[in-house]
Amino acid sequence: MSNKTNYSYVGIAFIILVFGIIFVPKIVDRITNEDITRNESRSDQANTKEKEVATSELAFLNINGEPKKVPDFSFVDQNGNQITNKDYEGKVYVVEFFFTTCPSICPKMNKNLVQIQNEFKEFADFGVASFTINPGHDTTEVLKVYADNYGITNPNWHLMTGDKDAIYELANIGFNLYTGENEEVAGGFEHSGNFALIDKNGFIRSRVVAGNPLIFYNGIISEAEQKDDEGQEQQITMLKEDIAQLLQE
Repeated sequence: MSNKTNYSYVGIAFIILVFGIIFVPKIVDRITNEDITRNESRSDQANTKEKEVATSELAFLNINGEPKKVPDFSFVDQNGNQITNKDYEGKVYVVEFFFTTCPSICPKMNKNLVQIQNEFKEFADFGVASFTINPGHDTTEVLKVYADNYGITNPNWHLMTGDKDAIYELANIGFNLYTGENEEVAGGFEHSGNFALIDKNGFIRSRVVAGNPLIFYNGIISEAEQKDDEGQEQQITMLKEDIAQLLQE
């Protein structure tokens, strides 16, 4: 073998050695610390996946395999106008059952709803449907005073009164929100302190928590309180987030 050939091999070996010394550690270091561009891409994918999960978690309330829709109703509101479920078509709205002389949970519920009203005041497609469970006392005039006292200004917030049997059927069967008379409790009536959330097509919707639909939202505990005396956490923040999501659908 010629000296020239030997020099060529030596030169090649030297180049390989230099490459190994300079570049291999950098490659190993880059792999060990993960490629930044690849890592950001994974992060973006994860964020996208999280957003997809969040926007898909508002379930329908299914009864016998069918999504439950708000049944037809027709009552008179605080302004003396006849209001039906059709007036809420194309709107996201919250449903509650209450009565104006309620000495316990109703004031808390409606203060929370007023806060929600004020947060979504720029949205013409947001509303509230409040049904009195004491229509014998809660006339349109009484409801009007109540609305003014609480600062109810949203034109899509209707406080409704009408046939008592129809209201109780709407509550107990239409929404599965318990309502009843009980002379032994303060105020003479008892009812659920939960809110129902309705989408623009009239379907009852709710967030999925731990694989199960929440169904209804606790309307009694305020964001300021955070928890009640029994340690149950407030759900008003959750409700506001889900209203915002439905408004985008």
